[in-house]
Amino acid sequence: MEGAIGFGLVSVPVELVTAVEEHDLRLHQVHDEDGGRIRQVRTCEACGETVPWENIARGVERDGKQAVVTDADLEQLPVPSKRLIDVLAFVDADQIDPLQLDRPYLLAPSGAAATKPYVLLRETLKQTDRVAVTKVAIRSRESLALLRVHGDVLALHTMYWPDEVRSPEGLAPPASVKVRPQEIAMAASLQERLSADFDLDALQDSYQVALRELVTAKAKSRPPQVPAETAAAPSNVVDLMAALQASIDRAAADEKEAAASPAGKKKAPVKKTAAKKATAAGRGAGKRSAGGRKKTG
Repeated sequence: MEGAIGFGLVSVPVELVTAVEEHDLRLHQVHDEDGGRIRQVRTCEACGETVPWENIARGVERDGKQAVVTDADLEQLPVPSKRLIDVLAFVDADQIDPLQLDRPYLLAPSGAAATKPYVLLRETLKQTDRVAVTKVAIRSRESLALLRVHGDVLALHTMYWPDEVRSPEGLAPPASVKVRPQEIAMAASLQERLSADFDLDALQDSYQVALRELVTAKAKSRPPQVPAETAAAPSNVVDLMAALQASIDRAAADEKEAAASPAGKKKAPVKKTAAKKATAAGRGAGKRSAGGRKKTG
């Protein structure tokens, strides 16, 4: 998708590219007896006929009646931000609640003429340590969006509107619950141990690894490898201090074991600066948006 970033009278032509790609193994429905595919059939409840995709519209019930809305109807709706990333304000990153962040995109300058204003906007954001709150329309749906620096490029996160974020009222523990300074100190010590030599890039989806092994084994008619059992979280914390101390001891043992292994000796140091910037920029978007409601187009 091509468009432009607009702030003041400055226009930066850009190309919008999805910033993430899922590597999940997609499972489809089959008959468990013979492996035959199960197909979803689009059947109309009124006439009983199978409906092709070109005749699928959208509908909303109002006052007991079905209001049918077509793509042509939606195209006529006014969307001022269509193909324009309209900058509303430049704010400090900590003013943005990460709960509002949705789907991430990367922005590339569209053409040679766009490179100078693109770099100007990128460097201004970087030097002022700010982000831009914008409006953008993707597939005819207007959304708030966060524009920030990501390395040498600009990144865009679509955002939920403020009234779409649920209130946390009633979810917090009672104010009467207190923790002692010793408990905070031990929890901080555990944080430090768990953060030592942490490498975010080395993480992988263990479930997907095991799922791929399972599927490969099934396809080759061989028994799948049984994955190692993971330690279960305690179901009831009776003594918080004892649990913290046990966690510290286990983290120390894991750290010692990792350091003794050949892989542990070659482990890269923590990229604390990069992690700090990612946190300041809103901790990144969650892997997936709720319902996957926005797409490029």
